[in-house]
Amino acid sequence: MAPKEPIFLSGFFVLFCFLIPFSNSDCPKTNTSLLNYTSQFLMVQHQLRGVLTILDDCSFKVSKFDMLQGSDNVNWWGASGETFENLTRGFVISDHKLNQTYKSDSFIVNLMKNVTWDQIKVLAVWDFPTASDFGHVVVGSNSSSSSNFNGTGGGNSSTTMFDNCRVLSKNYRIRWSYSEDKDFIEVGLEAAVGVQNYMAFGWANPNASEKFMVGADVTVAGFKEDGMPFAEDYFISKYSECVVNEEGKFQGVCPDTMFESSDPVGLVNNTRLVYGHRKDGVSFIRFRRPLKGVDGKYDLAVDPKSNMTVIWAWGLIKPPDSLRPFYLPQNHGGTFGHLVLNVSESADDCLGPLEAEDKEDQDLVIADKKEPLVVSSGPALHYPNPPNPSKVLYINKKEAPVLRVERGVQVKFSIQAGHDVAFYITSDPLGGNATMRNMSETVYFGGPKAEGVPASPTELTWAPDRNTPDLVYYHSVYTQKMGWKVQVVDGGLPDMYNNSVLLDDQQVTLFWTLSKGSISVAARGEKKSGYLAIGFGREMVNSYAYVGWIDDTGKGRVSTYWIDGRDASSLHPTQENMTYARCKSENGIITFEFTRPLHPHCNKRGERPECDDIVDPTTPLKVIWAMGAQWSDNHLSVTNMHSVTSKRPVQVLLMRGSAEAEEDLRPVLAVHGFMMFLAWGVLLPGGIIAARYLKHVKGDGWFQLHVYLQYSGLAIVFLGFLFAVAELRGLFFHSLHVKFGMLAIFLGGAQPVNAYFRPKKPSAGEVVSQKRIIWGYIHVLVGRCGVLVGVAALFTGMKHLGERYDDENVHGLTWALIIWFLIGALTVMYLEYREKKRRRDRVSGGSSWVLGNGEEEDVDLLNSSRTVAEKDSHSSERMEVQLEPLSR
Repeated sequence: MAPKEPIFLSGFFVLFCFLIPFSNSDCPKTNTSLLNYTSQFLMVQHQLRGVLTILDDCSFKVSKFDMLQGSDNVNWWGASGETFENLTRGFVISDHKLNQTYKSDSFIVNLMKNVTWDQIKVLAVWDFPTASDFGHVVVGSNSSSSSNFNGTGGGNSSTTMFDNCRVLSKNYRIRWSYSEDKDFIEVGLEAAVGVQNYMAFGWANPNASEKFMVGADVTVAGFKEDGMPFAEDYFISKYSECVVNEEGKFQGVCPDTMFESSDPVGLVNNTRLVYGHRKDGVSFIRFRRPLKGVDGKYDLAVDPKSNMTVIWAWGLIKPPDSLRPFYLPQNHGGTFGHLVLNVSESADDCLGPLEAEDKEDQDLVIADKKEPLVVSSGPALHYPNPPNPSKVLYINKKEAPVLRVERGVQVKFSIQAGHDVAFYITSDPLGGNATMRNMSETVYFGGPKAEGVPASPTELTWAPDRNTPDLVYYHSVYTQKMGWKVQVVDGGLPDMYNNSVLLDDQQVTLFWTLSKGSISVAARGEKKSGYLAIGFGREMVNSYAYVGWIDDTGKGRVSTYWIDGRDASSLHPTQENMTYARCKSENGIITFEFTRPLHPHCNKRGERPECDDIVDPTTPLKVIWAMGAQWSDNHLSVTNMHSVTSKRPVQVLLMRGSAEAEEDLRPVLAVHGFMMFLAWGVLLPGGIIAARYLKHVKGDGWFQLHVYLQYSGLAIVFLGFLFAVAELRGLFFHSLHVKFGMLAIFLGGAQPVNAYFRPKKPSAGEVVSQKRIIWGYIHVLVGRCGVLVGVAALFTGMKHLGERYDDENVHGLTWALIIWFLIGALTVMYLEYREKKRRRDRVSGGSSWVLGNGEEEDVDLLNSSRTVAEKDSHSSERMEVQLEPLSR
């Protein structure tokens, strides 16, 4: 045995030498309250997780430490509190640098000689150039400390540490903790996927030997549209999305609550969300589920001591709508699998943190040279670079988005963030006037005077040039870290297209350029989606749709459709003659472009659906939009339905380069139509009837009635015309209704002018002049033509209203108008018969009638008083009547 002793002593000596650099044997252990204190790091950024243990007054140990690499100046940091002010005023506590990626590493860190634990309330990993907190521990806090890190004994609910971890795929992991004295298991799902993706994990039917998904009890987790996490209990009854069968029952991948009509005590949905976050492009959801399911139909019991088959998947998810008030997992697209798992056995094959290809989850705002960017301030909810103040900058109602501008393109800002927030663009990533921190910065735009409020905004213009760096920052002059990044790129869509407008709800930007015989169009979404669609029409039904999407191979596609219904079978692919069609997705933002002729190349209209898709640059083009999770080139189904859409169409004025939201003008048009009907359908025809058939009545009552009705009708016509022009904001001659209406107004307005130039009435016994006879015929002809054209304007107006609004009442109103004028025509025919009979009776009595010389015509249409006076002056004289033989 003696020969082995030197070997043992030499090994002990080597171990002792190895430990010397990592520990300080001279360091006292006076702070007994923190001695052996252990806590988990709170993950803030860079996928930092690990366990902190305080060894003595001078050092601490870090174990199971994960972190994605930051800058070259990442330090251990001490602060007096967790607030933004305290963290930013902190200090470096160790010479140990963290300038690399860590993968489940363990090491000892020594404090600086002048640093004590009494100075450190918060221990953080701090990136000095960006003032970023990667993760921290509140030293001495009971809420974050625990000697048992199995995740089941209380502790901090936001912890990301578990006892076990298994790799499911390259970018998907499951973590779990199980304790024998607990009747539940806590599971963490972690995946480097897009925010619009779900993560699913659960236990397969133990009786299944294949097709493990059918009959499986799974949890579907992800993030809602407002960024909040969710975890729901689902049951898979069939290989399909959740649908309602012919019997009215749900089948497919559906929430347990859909199979049961009510869940009063939470027995059906037994999955409980504990915590969730999305950081660095990685989704993390922690949830708890019981080992024994109370619901025997849809919940499977988990035997922690047995090997059980589990299944997993991830894919796109569709948010709830009015028909399906739950999150609907879409097809996983091949990203699924199964494995055998015993939760009581230790496992840890997850080496290092997950790293997403796209770490930027923040909203992207792309500046447009026509539309101003509205800069406001609001509460910090999802600021991308914590720590941060409680109030941050918003651009176009989005919290601290990444702003993208183009060199050479002017950017307009409408600054209304408050008088205490002065907007500027700087080279400093922190803002808040770097000179106050004894640092230099280059200011590219803005300054102390760039402030305003919504009632009195300040509008400024910035034109980045080729000397502007690719990355700058927008911030407040007075407060650090209120803004975020500005990406400066070379020219793009605003430079390529002459016009651009924001469509309804400011979620889609439309670009276009008119050329001879063609139009080039581009559409860009302002939020992440699987596809983007725009349609020419006032609503989805009876519209021509253009859909941009990325197929399974990553290739951008642009497809065209004619939509004649509200289900997937109503989308009919068309063969439009598109050129230069392309589509791309950048950070989930879809942009597509195409060029098409103004008039489709068809032999005749109606030959194919797309033959009627004519773009008239002189006519406002109604444009709608929609976004959804995924699209397919064929076999469209309910999975391709949109998740968000425009609420109303926008009328794009192609020639003017502007747009306006389409308003419901039916009340305005109804008033206009009633006024025109009253004029052209009642008053003006009534005046003509009075002049034609009431002259035999003694006195000048017919004249008074004729004049009053005509002038009243013309007054209402002009009022109705002015009312329509004012409400419609202009006069456009593109429709047949407007052309008929303007001609009727011209003819009607010519009548008073015509009457003013009426030739003098002949004296008694004089022969009527040729001019007066011609004038009489012109007056009658213009008046009657005006009424006929006015009636035509009424009918074309009804037709125009029906085409514009598809109103069901238009058809009935048109028939009512027809019946009204038929009654009027029959009335005129009867009066004409009576008039001719009266004249025949008078002729048979031996008299003759000549236009302009009879008693009925001996009246001045403009001055009836003069006519009456003349009659009174000759009442005592003998009346002369010109008699002419009938055979002449």
